[in-house]
Amino acid sequence: MAETVTFTPGGYRYLPFRFQYSSGVAAEPGFAIERMTLRRPLPLAQGFAAVEAYLARAGRPATAFCACELRSPAQFTEAGFIAFNEHYCQTLARWGIYDPDTRINPVARSNVCPEIEPPSEPMLYAFSYTAPVSGNESGTFVIAGSGEAPGGKGDYGAHIVRRGETSADAIADKARAVLGEMERRMGLLGFAWEATTAAHVYTVHDIHEFLGPEIVRRGAARNGTTWFYARPPVIELEFEMDTRSVLLERVF
Repeated sequence: MAETVTFTPGGYRYLPFRFQYSSGVAAEPGFAIERMTLRRPLPLAQGFAAVEAYLARAGRPATAFCACELRSPAQFTEAGFIAFNEHYCQTLARWGIYDPDTRINPVARSNVCPEIEPPSEPMLYAFSYTAPVSGNESGTFVIAGSGEAPGGKGDYGAHIVRRGETSADAIADKARAVLGEMERRMGLLGFAWEATTAAHVYTVHDIHEFLGPEIVRRGAARNGTTWFYARPPVIELEFEMDTRSVLLERVF
């Protein structure tokens, strides 16, 4: 899907993808996206309760919630990932964001699995929301996490780039595919690497061989690149990225 859709109650537009999340979000005129990192990740139910309370204190509706970053204990099977997302979307439905009838979800998301000291249950690590702004603010956006399987082609397994391979050459090919997907999504929202304020890499494989020629040279590290020693959420995926442009980040 190439066209963005405006989610008016949230003050942002999004790129439709799967029912569990969108490919990315960008603030509408009059709004900017702000990001909050939790000092200590919280189990999802507690995390979402904290988000709801925070937005209420900030005078923002729950529909302003536009992106989140999760941490899970281990990679899911594809069926397990769908089941997890069905549960996760219940909160978004209660907030008036996710529509169970159309199965449309505007929220962008990353969900990765720390390799060392993983959580015992899925946790909320960070979230983003829209806030009203005045004047000529630069565009803000969040691109959802993506692994090395092209979007919109059904199941992940059959479309994973160099499936089952973890050589240095294979990981570099996976990274190139993911970087291309980040660029595609940003382009559909009207942005490029020059607009980003942060980029995350999620993999347990060495990235140094292609860090300079691919990540840095393409502009994906203009403000540095944060490497999380973590795996993508679905079994057999090996490399994931997300990126964003926000004007304000806080620790909550």
